[in-house]
Amino acid sequence: MKITEVRVIVTCPVGQTYTLVKILTDEGVYGVGEGTKNGRELAVAALLEHHLAPTLIGRDPGAIEDIWKYLYKGAYWRGGPIHNSALAAIDMALWDIKGKVAGLPVYSLLGGPTRRGLLTYVHTHGRDFEEVTDNVLQRKEQGYRVIRAQVQTPGMPGGYGAEDQNDPDYQRSKTERLPYEGVWEPEPYLQIAPRLFDHLRAKAGWDVELFHDAHGRLTPIQAARLAKDLEPYKLMFLEDPIGPEHAPSMKLVRQASTTPLGIGEIISSKYQILPMIVEQTIDYMRCSPMHIGGITEGKKLAALAEPFEIKTAFHGPGDVGPIGAAASAHVGMAIPNFGIQEWVRHADLTHEVMTGGPWFEDGYLKLPNTPGLGVDINEDLARRYPWERKYLPAIRRADGSMHGY
Repeated sequence: MKITEVRVIVTCPVGQTYTLVKILTDEGVYGVGEGTKNGRELAVAALLEHHLAPTLIGRDPGAIEDIWKYLYKGAYWRGGPIHNSALAAIDMALWDIKGKVAGLPVYSLLGGPTRRGLLTYVHTHGRDFEEVTDNVLQRKEQGYRVIRAQVQTPGMPGGYGAEDQNDPDYQRSKTERLPYEGVWEPEPYLQIAPRLFDHLRAKAGWDVELFHDAHGRLTPIQAARLAKDLEPYKLMFLEDPIGPEHAPSMKLVRQASTTPLGIGEIISSKYQILPMIVEQTIDYMRCSPMHIGGITEGKKLAALAEPFEIKTAFHGPGDVGPIGAAASAHVGMAIPNFGIQEWVRHADLTHEVMTGGPWFEDGYLKLPNTPGLGVDINEDLARRYPWERKYLPAIRRADGSMHGY
């Protein structure tokens, strides 16, 4: 079997662009993959189309490990979020082909199922404590066992996960398709976040697991303070308390409290997160297979973390499409140290463009037993929704200086 064609598909159903690949073979078997990088979709697509795809023609699609090393080491300019997302798309498609040839779901090829379903969570937010509480209770009724909670910080329209959509700058950013430059300050946020969870525990009880995302906005000492202040509320974990650039400072955050910590959604390489694994300064690693090189690398990263009692919490919001979500789920199904999988139910149109994938049932994600990844691309429909420019926010402090999103 030989690779005959690599198609790069960029599609934007319902306002979110996805970068996809379809690898075809001379025996009629094909595989699909995803390498979406939110706000940089065309950069990944250009790398795939102009640089990586031509080198795959004529190769054996079953030689996944060799192709991975060839594309990573052979480039010389290796690694980084764009390169590793493109590599992930190819890697997923090759595993999809291998599963179809074997007549088995990908997780069976990775060692078989280690569980019946994948624990997942849902995002909730609100303008005030009561609105967040109402949303948490509603999601609890829907069967979610773990819930992430965010609340608007008064006077700070650029708060993460609960932005003020009435802010004129927010509305203008949507019209002009440019980054939203909202305002955010750490001190009001550091005061309101613990109060939110005090309120939630009083109203929603202790029979649901809660957690919170700081989105890497804090300095190490600020993150240590927040982790300590949240300790009484027994969070499942505090997500991204600091940015990955400050990995050595995770020791300071860890020493401040027993609040579990998760980090890694913008990490694109095992080399970046390895020190945090070895030093056991995190409890959950959030690196999505779609952003670190695919299924091949996701399985290896999980194996590295296992002896250190670190679990996975793979990144998987709306800018990870159904194909990327399926790849994460297959890895999660096959590893012993799976923790939880972030997942969202996309709009119906998105699921028409990318069919199949995991589904939610009583707090868990379930996977089909179909060969390969269990997902496909409706190319005709995908072509009807071309790329649309979209950016993540670019947050500023009250004095106008830049701050990380």
